[in-house]
Amino acid sequence: MKRLVTFTMMWATAALAQTPPKFTALDARQISALAKSGNAKAGAATYEVCAGCHLPSGAGKIDGTFPQLAGQHSTVLVKQLADMRAGVRDNPVMHPFAITLTDTKLADVAAYIASLPVPHDNGIGPGNELGAAMKLYDRDCKVCHGQRGEGDAAKFFPVLAGQHYPYMLRQATDIRDGRRKNANPDMVKVIKPYTDKEIVAVVDYMSRLNMPTPKK
Repeated sequence: MKRLVTFTMMWATAALAQTPPKFTALDARQISALAKSGNAKAGAATYEVCAGCHLPSGAGKIDGTFPQLAGQHSTVLVKQLADMRAGVRDNPVMHPFAITLTDTKLADVAAYIASLPVPHDNGIGPGNELGAAMKLYDRDCKVCHGQRGEGDAAKFFPVLAGQHYPYMLRQATDIRDGRRKNANPDMVKVIKPYTDKEIVAVVDYMSRLNMPTPKK
């Protein structure tokens, strides 16, 4: 009996050790505070794991399998990683990595990624209906994401410039169809009426936006 109790205690201890940590979503104040506290130099070491998929440059894959991360606002990165960590944004590939990030590591890796230059050779769309797409973008998207796709760090609106067309198409479709649980409700309202053709067109236009090249 004593041996059975000992074995049970050992099994329970091992099971608890394997139970992933529980995280909750962060509020806007917490996200902003973490983003300001990030140490890019420390984040470089954490990013080495990320580079396997997102590449050392942060450029991701042109086919959209892995998004372009370089130059993204640290507030956006902190929010999305925290949402994945908490299971608020469903991403089975990223979740096992996200749950290993403490708040400090999360802030540091976000700071490092934000410091990388936005690439100008991302995957773009087919180039059809760009005139109509520009009108859609100017009417519905520019107010949040900016004229050049620069986003808004304070409001957690992501940089679109330099992002791969297939990735953005997948995300925009998932948001419209209710599959992305952490989507901004305002964006859901805007994109909900879009047809497949309109989504393809406006995402194609977004994939062609470019941030200004920094002066050396």
